[in-house]
Amino acid sequence: MADSQAVKAPSAVLERQKRADMRRNLFYIALIAIGLVAPFVAYPVFLMKILCFALFACAFNLLLGYAGLLSFGHAAFLATGGYVTGYLLASYPGLTPELGIIGGTLLATVLGGLFGVLAIRRQGIYFAMVTLALAQLVYFMFVQAPFTGGEDGLHGVPRGELFGFISLRSNLAMYYFVFAVFLFGFALIQRTVHSPFGQVLKAIRENEPRAISLGYNVDAYKLLAFVLSAALAGLAGSTKTVVFQLASLTDAHWHMSGEVILMTLLGGVGTLLGPLMGAGIVVSLQHVLAQSPLGNWVNVILGIIFVVCVLSFRSGIVGELTKMYRKNFK
Repeated sequence: MADSQAVKAPSAVLERQKRADMRRNLFYIALIAIGLVAPFVAYPVFLMKILCFALFACAFNLLLGYAGLLSFGHAAFLATGGYVTGYLLASYPGLTPELGIIGGTLLATVLGGLFGVLAIRRQGIYFAMVTLALAQLVYFMFVQAPFTGGEDGLHGVPRGELFGFISLRSNLAMYYFVFAVFLFGFALIQRTVHSPFGQVLKAIRENEPRAISLGYNVDAYKLLAFVLSAALAGLAGSTKTVVFQLASLTDAHWHMSGEVILMTLLGGVGTLLGPLMGAGIVVSLQHVLAQSPLGNWVNVILGIIFVVCVLSFRSGIVGELTKMYRKNFK
């Protein structure tokens, strides 16, 4: 009798896990379907802006939410990807947009490796301050560099033709390309989080001394997570430059590093969909408030919303919704 119950218990757990996986997959399919029809309902350029910042926030969340590393300098990777892609596409007319994006992403990855080597041995506020200082160096480099256009930015970046034959001049075609880039980045993050590598990152986040005692090279894991996060942030910046045909100092400013922290915390740190929701809320509020009489109070209003959400939703919006779902539908 006891043996039969012991056999049934694991089978029940497996069945419950299968149902949860099926519900999650159906939910993702529904989100993809919404994304496919969204440009026929809302303005495509606005949606593309949300997707670019959502990818940026997801990249940052990989570092903060799963590795436990708070970076104040992620704007450097966003701007590096954007400026390099803009320069390549503007200077070499025959270059296709996907090659320009790959070039910007690769340089952001290299910069992430340099930042990581210098900062990864520090912890807590010291790590955050090192990343902020390095990002400010990058910001002033972009201010002085001749190819960036200084405070005027890099204008007139051509969208070109994807793979040499798909024109991205149409906002609809550009949207589906950006949507595909976002899905690629999101899928890569999801695969990373659920891989053995991601499990080690979570162990380091929860108890780094214990991870060291188990024989893991903690610095190597954190460095790899930092580089991957920088690469995805560079991909977001590169794609954003192609969308808006512009690279500016706004993307390199420390305010941008603060905004991505706001997006991640608002949506939910350590959740896959939290950064997407946080980016959507922040970008939407900025868009709506900028066109209202409260346009000069955008940052103040966002700050108030952030404080309220932190006090009311400690795990972020998606985190709290997940807790409610598990409590009521487990």
